[in-house]
Amino acid sequence: MRLRTLLVLLAVVPSLAMAAQVTVTADRLLERSGHLRSDVAAGERIGLPLYALMTGMQAERTATVARWSDASASEAALHARRTATDRADAAFRRAAARGGTGSEEADRRILEVLAGLDELGAQRERADSRTGGPDGTLAYYNGLIGQMIRFYQDAFSHTEDGELSQESQVVITMFSAAEMLAQQDASIALAGPSRELPAFRFAEFVNLVGAHRYLYDRWVVPYLPPEDAERYARIIGSGAWQTKTRIENHALSDHKDLATRVRLPRDAAGWPAARAAWGPGLEALNSSRIRGLLAHGDAKATALEAEVTWLIAVSAGVLLAVVGIVAATTRLVLRRLRLLHDRTVRVAETTLPDVVARLREGRPVDDDALPAVRGERDEVGRISDAFARVVAVSVDGHRQLAAERHGFGSFASGIASRTGNLVSRQLTLTEELQDAFGGDEELLAGLMKADQLTVGMRRQIENLLILAGGEVPDPHTEPMRVADLLREAAAEVEEFRRIDRQALDEVSVEARVISQVSHLLAELLDNATRFSPPRSRVVVRAELVADGLSVEVEDRGPRVSPERYAEMNARLHSAPPYAVLAENAHRLGLFVVGHLADQLGATVTLRRSVYGGTSAVVVVPERLLVPTAQEAVRPTAPSPAPPPLPSRPRPAPDAPSDAAGTTVGTDRADGGAGPVPAPRAARATTDGGARPALPERVPQTHLAEQLRVPRTTADDAGARDTGSGGPDHAEASPEEVADAWADYEDGTRKVEAELRQDQP
Repeated sequence: MRLRTLLVLLAVVPSLAMAAQVTVTADRLLERSGHLRSDVAAGERIGLPLYALMTGMQAERTATVARWSDASASEAALHARRTATDRADAAFRRAAARGGTGSEEADRRILEVLAGLDELGAQRERADSRTGGPDGTLAYYNGLIGQMIRFYQDAFSHTEDGELSQESQVVITMFSAAEMLAQQDASIALAGPSRELPAFRFAEFVNLVGAHRYLYDRWVVPYLPPEDAERYARIIGSGAWQTKTRIENHALSDHKDLATRVRLPRDAAGWPAARAAWGPGLEALNSSRIRGLLAHGDAKATALEAEVTWLIAVSAGVLLAVVGIVAATTRLVLRRLRLLHDRTVRVAETTLPDVVARLREGRPVDDDALPAVRGERDEVGRISDAFARVVAVSVDGHRQLAAERHGFGSFASGIASRTGNLVSRQLTLTEELQDAFGGDEELLAGLMKADQLTVGMRRQIENLLILAGGEVPDPHTEPMRVADLLREAAAEVEEFRRIDRQALDEVSVEARVISQVSHLLAELLDNATRFSPPRSRVVVRAELVADGLSVEVEDRGPRVSPERYAEMNARLHSAPPYAVLAENAHRLGLFVVGHLADQLGATVTLRRSVYGGTSAVVVVPERLLVPTAQEAVRPTAPSPAPPPLPSRPRPAPDAPSDAAGTTVGTDRADGGAGPVPAPRAARATTDGGARPALPERVPQTHLAEQLRVPRTTADDAGARDTGSGGPDHAEASPEEVADAWADYEDGTRKVEAELRQDQP
């Protein structure tokens, strides 16, 4: 059977969609029903006691202000009102303690009401002692009753049923209109026997009269059910209500304006009797309406549950009719799709990564392991063939990328090799010029500058090799002390005189990684000297830590933001691909450091130093360290004093030195002129022993294999003419060589001082 036919059979899938829709609809209906029942339960548990408390507070407010304005008013009446309020308060608190309403806004409003009730005792004491005026007491009662009305707004306004929402709004409006009437009652009671109100209180009274009439006529009466509308008609048709209306009209038209107060007409004294007549009926109407709202909500919830039952029953009958066909068709389709899925996952997770790894390593790829195009005609087969084509295109792309990468590596290695030959020849020429014209201090200073630039060129060539995926071979055969390693790294930097070295612990680094560690440190030191003020010092210190050897390079460079440090550290902790190198070609130094750290298993972290600059902390793993071998100094027989070497400057006082006090000189022993440690005779140690002479560097030992060139016989002889007919360096004693280099450094310092004076 063709897959197309099977897909036609899957037209029954809309039935599943219908089932899902029915499920969602039923869930929503049940959720609405649950919300309605929760609202009804909360209204019966909290809403009804709160309404009783609200009417009690309204009556207590009127009795309180009446007692305030007339000391002869009945104290027993006030006590009775307060007792009724306390009973309603206790009932409300018990209801609120049994649980919330399920609405965050309503629960927050309950807390506000409870907080207001906690102040009721203090308000009563102020009223009894007549502390302050009645305005504060009235404001307290008005605010608390307003919070109660807003509770009903928050509790009943979130229902999704439009009819119930409208009905709840009518109930809330009735409560608001009743509160306006209660405030009118309090205003007349405040007037007392004198019938006088402050002007602002009379203005409030006028507003209350108009507002409650508007609310009843516009928003209450038109929406009342027939039985409640008939009850309201009986209330407004009663004599007591007519008396209320007449008093309001006379107060509006027949009041007397005094200097700061307003005097109500004489018939205002009949308000309390009329209020006692129509008040209970109005309260009963409000209570009946809120109970009717709760009953309507409960009926709506029952209707929703019945609707869900009917919907589920009908939908189940329809779904059962097609379930057999859908099940059989789905099983067949899923089986074929599962086979395709397993094959795709196997190729994506196993076959393709293996092919990519082989291409990167330059190994051949077995094309039989890749999925092949079979030319199947059904839909699943076409998808399988399309995936096979995608895999083929991907493999071809990786094959081309691997070829380009290999070609770039070969190209970079060739360029580095040819350039390295030129650099080696230039270093040799510089060395010969230094030997021939060492007596000319000005020329010697220029040669030293050229030598330093050439050393920097050599390091950049080695950077190219590293970034091309190669490694810098290490020609060392013996471990090197950390102090010597720091000196060797500093010698690669053009501004080496600004570097202070401190080897705090005696330890050595394995021979096979000396060049890599030295190159890494040289890059960091070069970066530190270039990005710090010209006269500032750069400190490099090494000491043993728990994880190995910690080398810290600290400069006084500009402030760097934390975000920039995070970006640079991320570049240091992983070897980036060529795409990232292309986007950051001006920051290749950090990439080189990252590659070297990755090869060594070291960590490099940049952070802000306590001096405001940058500290680069390198942690060399402990597995690359070895204890420093202690060798006794072999005594040497005194030799006759050789003829004097050409006058060479003495080391400058601020020349950088390592922890052992060895001064960095200005001659190279690896193929050209450059900074190397000046050899000295062995010195006695503090424990009475002797320290062996410092090692001397061998020409071209720090060069990569591609950069080395055969030395001439004259170069290998090691005996160069000093320009004065004296013996060569190999024949001089260590003390004589040290003195010669000291003179050489002193002269260089003088030349540089003169050059600085000539500068503007």
